[in-house]
Amino acid sequence: MVRIPPTAPRDAHDRFSTMAVESSITLGTSSARFTPNPIHAAWILDGKPVARVELLSSSADGTASTYFWDCTAGRFNWFYNFDETFHVLEGEVTLKYPSGVSRRVRTGDTVFFPAGSSAEWTVDNYVRKLAFCRTPVPRVLTLARHVVRRLRRVVRGGSPEGGGLL
Repeated sequence: MVRIPPTAPRDAHDRFSTMAVESSITLGTSSARFTPNPIHAAWILDGKPVARVELLSSSADGTASTYFWDCTAGRFNWFYNFDETFHVLEGEVTLKYPSGVSRRVRTGDTVFFPAGSSAEWTVDNYVRKLAFCRTPVPRVLTLARHVVRRLRRVVRGGSPEGGGLL
């Protein structure tokens, strides 16, 4: 594991923020520590798919996480209670949407499922994906965060319309 060096702080506030963030930034490679991630029995439509997961990272507020996920052959439904963007690293899967439309997703493809969506998965042999999961924040909290960020920029002497994450 390698620590990412912080950027130079501009003031005392930045120095505190940088120290807090620096301690949580890590870099490394996966050691493939998959753990069982059973598919709900009621969701399985055919076969005996075996799914596993490995947590790679999670946000401090618990709203975002990144996983490796893999699964052996089978057909099952999947219901998303969070936003998920995934990138297929190995294998392929056929996704059938509630509309009846099917799409073959292969190594290198990226898919987004918003919270509340579902799909029927058919894995012929094996699939492994890198998944980015995020619990949607209620609109009122998103607006409040936007206002706070604008106020911070104004207080720091920046333009309220300025770029950046803060």
